[in-house]
This record gives sequence, C-alpha cells and structure tokens, in this order.
Amino acid sequence: MNIVDRRPNPKGKSLSNRQRFLGRARVEVKSAVQEALRKRKVADIGHGEKVAIPTRGISEPIFHHNRRTGKTDHVVPGNKEYIRGDEIPRPQGGEGRGGSEGSPDGSGDDSFEFTLSKEEFLDMFFEDLELPDLIKKSLKDTVAVDLQRAGYAVTGNPSNLSIPRTLRNSMGRRIALHRPKLSEIAALRQALEEALAAGQDDEVARLTRELERLERRSKIIPYIDPIDVRYRRFDRVPRPNTEAVMFCLMDVSGSMTEAMKDLAKRFFMLLHVFLIRRYRHVDVVFIRHTSTAEEVDEETFFYSRETGGTVVSTALEKMLEIARARYPTDRWNIYGAQASDGDNYGADSGRCVALLGGDVLPLCQYFAYVEVGDGMGGSLTGLSRDSDLWRAYSEVAPAHAHFAMRRVGDPAQIFSVFHELFAKGGVRA
Repeated sequence: MNIVDRRPNPKGKSLSNRQRFLGRARVEVKSAVQEALRKRKVADIGHGEKVAIPTRGISEPIFHHNRRTGKTDHVVPGNKEYIRGDEIPRPQGGEGRGGSEGSPDGSGDDSFEFTLSKEEFLDMFFEDLELPDLIKKSLKDTVAVDLQRAGYAVTGNPSNLSIPRTLRNSMGRRIALHRPKLSEIAALRQALEEALAAGQDDEVARLTRELERLERRSKIIPYIDPIDVRYRRFDRVPRPNTEAVMFCLMDVSGSMTEAMKDLAKRFFMLLHVFLIRRYRHVDVVFIRHTSTAEEVDEETFFYSRETGGTVVSTALEKMLEIARARYPTDRWNIYGAQASDGDNYGADSGRCVALLGGDVLPLCQYFAYVEVGDGMGGSLTGLSRDSDLWRAYSEVAPAHAHFAMRRVGDPAQIFSVFHELFAKGGVRA
C-alpha cells in the first residue's frame, strides 16, 4: 500500500516538512556540515551551505505486508529454458558498461544534494558549542522567567483569547444541542409568508408554532456561550539569569600583516555570531592594542585600521581595569579570547606571564588564545620555532586547565579551531 499526500502545499507552507526531514536525517546532515566546514570561509557566514547526504539517509517510511505471515502469490514471466523449481545460475560478469564503483557499504555514489539556510547551517554548527565551565555565580535581583505554552484555560486575559478553540467548542455544543440554523429559520419564515398569501390557515398556524419554537430554542441555546470560551494558558518557568561577559582582545600593531589581521577578525566575527545566537544576555567588550590598549565599539574593532608597536600587556591591563570597574567576580562569569601574531616587545613577555597567570586567569571561567600565522600554517616567526608570546603563555598553560591555546594559519582552519576551543566539555592545549 502506498500513501501519497496530494494536499496542496502553497508557497511558504513547507517549513514543517523541511524541519521533519532535517530531524530524520540529522546524523547525515551533521556529518555533511562538518565536511563542508573544511573548505568554508568565515566570509560566507551570511550564506547557507549546499550539502550532499547519502540517499539511504532520506528514505521515507513505508507500509508493507509482513513477509513472515500470510500467503503471497508472485507472477513472473517464463521462458523456454527454465521451469518452476529450477535454480538459476549466477551471471558470470557482463559486457555492459556499469556505473561508477560502489561504496563499501553498498550505497553506491548516489547522493541527495540540498541547500541549508544560514540559520539551519549555524544551528548545526553551534549545536555542540557553549561557553565552557559556565558557573552560575549569581542571579539578578529580578527573577527572569520564560513563558511556556501550557494548554488552555476557561479564564484569562482577553488578549490571550483563543478564537479558533472557542469557535470549535461553540460549534460542538450547538450541534450536540440541535440549535436551529439561521437558514432553517429563514426558510420557515419564507414558507409562512407563502402560506399567508395562499390563505392556508391551518398551514399558517402550524408554521407559526414551529417558527416560535425554533426562535425560542435559538435564544435558549446562544451562538457563543461562556462555557465555550477558552484562553491560551502560559506557565511562568524560572530561567537562571546568569551574568556573563566576553572580553575580545586583538593585536592591531604594525607586525600584524593585513592577512593576519583578517584572520583575527574572522575568528572574532565567528565568536560574535556565536555569542549573540547562543546567549541572550552576554556582554561583549572589544579591546584593541598596539603599544597602548583601548576599549572600542564593534565597528571600530572589526573595521578600523591601526599601526604601531606591540605591547601585549597593555591589553591584559585594560581587561583587568574594565573587569574590576564594571564586572565584579561575585556576580559575573568572565571569559576572554585573545588573537595575536605572537610578536611582542621582548621585555614585556615576563609582564604578560605575571598578569595572565596571577590576575587574569583567576578571574576567568575560560580564556582562549589564538595565534594567527603567516598563511603557511605557522606563526609569524616561522615553523621552526615558537613565537615569544607563545613560549610565554606556554609557561602559564600547564597550571590552568581553563586556558587553551591554538594556532591558525589559514582561513580554512578557523571553523575547526573555533569548534575545538568552544566544544562542550572544554578542550585543552
């Protein structure tokens, strides 16, 4: 038996079908998204992604007869060589040209290709990500709640009146109590006028009594009764309103080439998209630094050009200054992410180690350092040795499990590195 849905599906009405398909093929789609991340650029964050999944992942559920029960008759074409009961030998190869080589699991190389929207792609990518080690240190004074649908109620605010449910209840009651329809009353009045015109006194008397009965019954059984009215009901579900802040630190000094600045900007753009999508209440503080550091707005952080020397400790000092002034640790969960090429004023590395290990990391729930390279997969100083800042931070990392370090040398690596840094459960350098 085949069931075919031939109901009209107007434009914009296929969202539920699409969501059901993505839910059924989630494993295949998730795998395809991870594969697409290897060649995707952060500049494409505003677009969807075309992915392909094996056809076995899109098979529809079907009804069929149970082959272990009942009796089944098959009618097949016969020939002159074989009769019923003969065993047909397996063909010994063939001269016809077949398709391309099949896969080990027997699925062949057929695939189903479709395009994920921007929202669907980001949902898949951010699904396994979170701010690591989130500790709800405090709640705001006003308790935050979410309103959650909880059926219907017979009383409520007029703004929550459910007209469809009310009319459905009204119709059921009117049908059950046999309330006269307006068309029946109108037809009876028409018949009464015709009987009066024809001088049929007996018919007039009968129709008058029937009309009075129907009108009386129509008044007794109202079209809308208070018993029919239904209001949409919502439950107030408490929601922890944890306060969190993410500090974004970026080196924009002269040692950072435009390619390196572009890598750093791409990383922070992805981080920004992640934060505003994943969390409703997370403050983001942008700090740029050369030989001096300053807090800037989002536009300046991502698009303004800057040159100068490199003193990394100024950014850490600015972060501490802002955190102590606006984000007390007894109320806020503090996170940090820093991007740099690893170059630093020689005498400043010791200061960075002291600030990071002694002041910054004790304040933070999590801190990620991303070192952008020269496009060849290494740091600015080359593949043969680590940068000054990398060596300095490596002294701090072993003593702090919530500090992670990664390198990015190519735009194609940003997605994978980002996924490692903010995977659920956290990762370590």
